[in-house]
This record gives sequence, structure tokens and C-alpha cells, in this order.
Amino acid sequence: MRSAIPAPADRASSPRPVAATGRARAVTGDRPWAASLGAVRARVGAYVALTKPRIIELLLVTTLPTMLLAQQGFPPFLLVVATLVGGAAAAGSANVLNCYLDRDIDEVMTRTRRRPLVTGEVTPRAALVFGYALGAFSLAWFAVLVNLLSAALALMAIVLYVVGYTMLLKRRTSQNIVWGGVAGCMPVLIGWSAVTGRLDWAPVVLFGVIFFWTPPHYWPLSMRFRRDYAAAGVPMLPVVAGDLRVAKEMLAHSVAMVACSLALVPLAGMSWVYTSAAVVLGAWFLSSVVALARRARRPGTKLGEMRLFHGSITYLTLLFVAVGVDPLLPI
Repeated sequence: MRSAIPAPADRASSPRPVAATGRARAVTGDRPWAASLGAVRARVGAYVALTKPRIIELLLVTTLPTMLLAQQGFPPFLLVVATLVGGAAAAGSANVLNCYLDRDIDEVMTRTRRRPLVTGEVTPRAALVFGYALGAFSLAWFAVLVNLLSAALALMAIVLYVVGYTMLLKRRTSQNIVWGGVAGCMPVLIGWSAVTGRLDWAPVVLFGVIFFWTPPHYWPLSMRFRRDYAAAGVPMLPVVAGDLRVAKEMLAHSVAMVACSLALVPLAGMSWVYTSAAVVLGAWFLSSVVALARRARRPGTKLGEMRLFHGSITYLTLLFVAVGVDPLLPI
């Protein structure tokens, strides 16, 4: 009596279900454009990742409020768009060139191993061309649509970050981020000059706020990834110094930062709205740094450094929201 169950050879030679074959064809043969579109998205995403969009967002957060303060109201819409686009392109250029120069470091560090130049999604040559192209575009954009002073400041920002920080300071000194952070202060000067065509004391004070904010913002991240930086041979302060010393230096920078934020009140004629925000935010941030310093005195205690890192972003964002809102209030 023959079995009703087909032999293995019979099953292998039996036709596949029509529905399954149709689905496979729909995924592969009938939609080649889907695979192409996915490849294009992945490639574009890799290039965008090289620009470090999160850093650009933070830079733009300081640019727009500064423009509102300079105008004492809303600047022309097209000027705002032109300044933000040019600023994003300049920052993107600097970040791409930074990724190109630091690709050997990024390959060693766990936090950066997935960057496109490390994974091979973008070749070094392509990244270099992209970085230069973005920089040239931003300078031409500023010169034509904004003004020459803003273009010169954008060029200075790119050079400071790429040459000053990445090439000269990052691998040589524990104070790298202190002086290298100057590039991140330039957007307030660019925003002010875009509106007024000149520089004044008010943007210089805002420059000081960001300058002194940068170390207590970046050093907590360096504390968290201390081993990565040590393995890469980057002498960030938390790599070469103890937690207590780092905390004390963060506190000194934070005090200077708050002092600069309050100096804006008489220099720019800020109202009680900004003044109150600067006092409350400054007290909150200083207390956060003091708390970390106290924990650093007790070996084995969790520092909570990432709380301070994220808190620093909140501080700067809310302070510049107050900078932008203050001139719009009928007070």
C-alpha cells in the first residue's frame, strides 16, 4: 500500500504556492525602485550623520534668539532663513571635516564606532569633498544673502573648529575643549551681525556664556566615556585628572557662565523676565555642579555625570529661549 505522504523528492519538486511566489516577486522583481530608494536614503542618511545634526540643532538654538534680541523683535523672515541655513551649512562643514580628521579615533571609541567613515558607508575622499563643498556653499551663501561680516565669522568658526580644536588641541592638551569650544560660540556673533551688520557688547557677553558653558557641558560626557578617550589617546581632562578636580573646574566655569548671563541684563536692557530666568536657571545649574562635586569626594559613589550633561543642554536652551522672548514682551 503506497503512503499518502510524498517522498522528499516529491516534496522538493512540488510547485510552490502561487500566493507565496507572488509575494516574493512583488518584493524583488516588481519593485526594484524600492530597493534603489532605500539605498539612496541610506546614503543620504550617512552624509547627514557626518554633519552631526544634534550639534547643529544646539548651535541654531543660540542663533535665532540672538537675532531676536539684536532686532528687538522679529527680523525679516528671509534673513532669518538665510542665516540659519548658512549657519547649519558652516557647522555641518566643520563637523564633516572633524569626522574626516578623527576617523582613526572614532574607530577606537565605542561611542563613535558606527559613524559612516568608520563603517565604510562614506569614503574618506567623499567626506573630504563633501566637507569642503558645504563650507564653500555656506561662505558664498552668507556673502550673497546676509553680509560679508557674517561670512567672515562663519569662516572663522570653521577654521577654529577644524584647525584649532581638531588638528592642534584635541590630541595635545587636557584643556582642548576649553579653547576648542570657541568655535561653538561663534553662532551668536553671526546671528547678531546678520541683523545689525556689526558687533556689540551684548553678543560678546552671550559668547562668554557659551564659552564658559562648554566645559561643564562636555566634561561630564568625557567622564562617562573616560575609557574610550584614554584608549584613543585623547587627553580629555577627566582622563588625566581625578573627578574632584574636574568637578572644581566645572564649578569655576559655571560661576563665570552665570555671571556672564547676568551681565547681559544691563548691557542689553533685559527685563525682569529674562533676569528671573537667568537667576533661577543659574542657581539650578550651579546646584547640580555642586552636587556632582560632593559625590566626587566620596570614592565609589555614582557621579550622575550624564544627568549634568543633559541638564546643561536644558539650561542653555531655556536661557536662550528667555533671550529671544524678552524683547518680544510689551514690558
